[in-house]
Amino acid sequence: MNPQKRIFFGYFCLSFFIGFTWLFVLKKKSVRTSLAIIFSRNVWMGRSAKVDYTIFILNRILTLFISPLLITQLAIATGVYFWLHGVSWLQVGAFAQWPKPVIVALYTIIIFVIDDFSKFLVHMMMHKLPFLWSIHQTHHSAETLTPITVYRVHPLEGILYALRGSVAQGTTLALVFFLFGSSVSLASVLGINVIVFVFHVAGSNLRHSHIRIRYWRWLETLLISPAQHQLHHSIAVEHYNKNFGVALAIWDWLFGSLIYSQADDAVLEFGLLEKGVKSNHSAWILYCKPFLHLYECACSLLMMSKYQIVKFLRYVLKILSVNL
Repeated sequence: MNPQKRIFFGYFCLSFFIGFTWLFVLKKKSVRTSLAIIFSRNVWMGRSAKVDYTIFILNRILTLFISPLLITQLAIATGVYFWLHGVSWLQVGAFAQWPKPVIVALYTIIIFVIDDFSKFLVHMMMHKLPFLWSIHQTHHSAETLTPITVYRVHPLEGILYALRGSVAQGTTLALVFFLFGSSVSLASVLGINVIVFVFHVAGSNLRHSHIRIRYWRWLETLLISPAQHQLHHSIAVEHYNKNFGVALAIWDWLFGSLIYSQADDAVLEFGLLEKGVKSNHSAWILYCKPFLHLYECACSLLMMSKYQIVKFLRYVLKILSVNL
């Protein structure tokens, strides 16, 4: 019932309406067929979906204990705000005289763009760096996609994304508040950024679904369509490390990882391949296996020579430089 969450009941209903309209009006399917596709038992009650639900519940429970231990957006914002006072070439309230509607619009856009870019950047690193991929592959183990799949993440990934949000949003809040003064506020609907609200109303839940909604090619250069994100989950080699964006596709276009949606009859398979074989995982394995991988990575690092450590650091820097 929380409109700040993607699976808010209202967003979910709108996604159902968009999906039904896509199938019934644009794809010329009957009402019965459209409903049968949307509510497919193989999707919603399959083994993969049940793991989604299990991990969702487990993560909600863990969040109650982990969240109070994490640094908050307010703490970051406070620290950065007072640090900015020591920067000689910045002046407090330098743009405070600007009209309030302009300040509100700028802040709304800036916080959305920076937050979306930080999500893209972290997501890309999770695919590029092996020790982060060992965590992120929990999400990609889904063999069918449902709106709950967005919460199919390892707890360590949840912590990383929470910290990302605190740093990105807290830093932006401090900088904008420092430059524009106390008139800073967010254009919001139901308590969330109006742009994020539009993103959810436009069917964000369909990104993790079996309804392959495509946009015009020019629009898919600006915004990630549900079909584009479904390609991101594909196990096909040509789809590896593509479409990292959450809302905006321009980051993928700039960094060379953009791929456009394909024809409706293209067959997509989701999940993980291990040694060329598709693997099935239980929630327990998906929780424990990343810790084993991280332990192995730590042991490997401890056994490295100075030359190997330098080589590894160069490898990481090469990935960062290529993508940045």
